[in-house]
Amino acid sequence: MPWKETSVMEERLRFVARLPEGEGMSDVCREFGISRKTGHKIFNRYKEDGLEALTDRSRRPVRHANQLPEPVEAMIVRLKKEKPHWGARKIRELLVKRLAGDVRVPSKSTVHAVLDRHGLVAHARKRQRFRAEGTPLSQALMPNDLWCADVKGEFKLGNGRYCYPLTVTDQASRYLLCCEAFESTRQPALFDAFRRLFAECGLPAAIRSDNGLPFASPNGLYNLSKLSVWWLRLGITLERIRPGRPQQNGQHERMHLTLKKEATRPPGRNILQQQARFDAFISESNTERPHEALEMKVPASLYVSSSRPCQGLPEISYPFHDRDVLVTNCAVSASIARRSTSRPYW
Repeated sequence: MPWKETSVMEERLRFVARLPEGEGMSDVCREFGISRKTGHKIFNRYKEDGLEALTDRSRRPVRHANQLPEPVEAMIVRLKKEKPHWGARKIRELLVKRLAGDVRVPSKSTVHAVLDRHGLVAHARKRQRFRAEGTPLSQALMPNDLWCADVKGEFKLGNGRYCYPLTVTDQASRYLLCCEAFESTRQPALFDAFRRLFAECGLPAAIRSDNGLPFASPNGLYNLSKLSVWWLRLGITLERIRPGRPQQNGQHERMHLTLKKEATRPPGRNILQQQARFDAFISESNTERPHEALEMKVPASLYVSSSRPCQGLPEISYPFHDRDVLVTNCAVSASIARRSTSRPYW
């Protein structure tokens, strides 16, 4: 048998229906589990207002001790409409002069709250940020078709400093191209690491990474960082996994698990000792450890350098009517070479 559900309104109605039948207030209140004071209050309201008195009343206070008087609030709104470009602080100064000590002048925050309540405050528009959604992902068939890059989670060294390992692998051959220990994720050091890697192994067709620094920038156009723009200018395709989906770069993340077990537990005393452990791990992973995905072959037996050598960035050619300006890092003009032309500069 299902439970019978009753509402507060129904209970109060049953309560007041019992009293005119001659039952005592104490007995009925005891049965309903309420005090006699509450029982008399409900019954008196019922006698005065009928059934409407049995509904819940608003608990809002009748008056607020610090409520702003309506004439003062109306004056604030009127002054704002007279001076639409003035803020709460200046509107309050007008109130001080207009009221001249007759009533207590509200604070600046109260004036601002009144203006905001009446829709007289212009709120700044939120900046629309580009949300990373990932890119189409490819499957490498040959070495250097796709490299996977990541900065493994930082960990503390023996001297208390943090280590940020940069790792790069070739997806097709599982060859560990790079595992360098850095003290931060600043881009200049990473640029040098990739320059050495490109000079030694050539350029890949694409590089897959996540959407975090230094491979992406939350404030850059389409989340592009300086590093990713450099890759694009070198003719490298960018592949980004979807945020929160590390399994889309699962092969690389699985390598991180082995790296963590064999080269970071325990960690090196300093960055040099840790780099020595990484170098030993690279040698073992590439030349000794067989991989099941490679039919128990070692990555070094399958990987070959890229046929695309890194020849640096191409020279930028500007339109003939533009001017070349050389600036320093502080954006101070060092030299200006104007080209003689009859065409305008716009």
